[in-house]
Amino acid sequence: MQNQKIKNSTSTVIHQAADQRIDITYYTDPLCCWSWAFEPELDKIKMLLGNNATLQYRMGGLLPSWTNFHDPINSVSRPAQMGPVWMHAGQVSNRPITHQLWIKDPPASSYPACIAVKCAQLQSSAAGEKYLRLLRTACMAEEKNIAKKNMLLQAAEVLAKEDTDFDLQRFKTDLVNDAGLEAFREDMQQVRYHNINRFPTLIIRAANGKAILVSGYRQSSDVLNAINALYPEKHVEL
Repeated sequence: MQNQKIKNSTSTVIHQAADQRIDITYYTDPLCCWSWAFEPELDKIKMLLGNNATLQYRMGGLLPSWTNFHDPINSVSRPAQMGPVWMHAGQVSNRPITHQLWIKDPPASSYPACIAVKCAQLQSSAAGEKYLRLLRTACMAEEKNIAKKNMLLQAAEVLAKEDTDFDLQRFKTDLVNDAGLEAFREDMQQVRYHNINRFPTLIIRAANGKAILVSGYRQSSDVLNAINALYPEKHVEL
């Protein structure tokens, strides 16, 4: 019944956005289990809005290192404590997550993966999105440590086979010439500017200048409700 309600509201949501394009900035991180959980919901949103919305990915730098990392909400300050968080995310979202990574070969930081995503994104937004999903699949579903350079290169090689427009050599160059690092620094500036400390986070902006922030794992209907809130004169019950 819920699916039917969402389906009935689709045409209205798109009609609202037809002459007022919606810009969505998605703050996330390759090591964020809740972003992995959110991906099917994000796919629904993209399908519903189609060409009436733009989606920009920004990397959040979730885990600089374990030296001073502390997540008081989830009581995480060392790698082994991250496993239960991933397990919980998988149970809530019904998404497969191989949480044993945090026991067998825990990533030391999410920064290398963030920088690598920006390197792919420098070539195209589509390449960046595909590469991010490859990293997440490697990490969440295959227990691969994406903090390691060889894992980052393996994912890039897979992308190069799937996307003939993706330049593998340029990716490798940008990974070491600071181009990706600079792009990541710009993302981190935006994270600090908007005081974002939870992933995933969406900032949804309408053409009329109004904006709304949606933070944490949500259902697609929650995000569509937020979009409708930008257009109260045409509000639709989902």
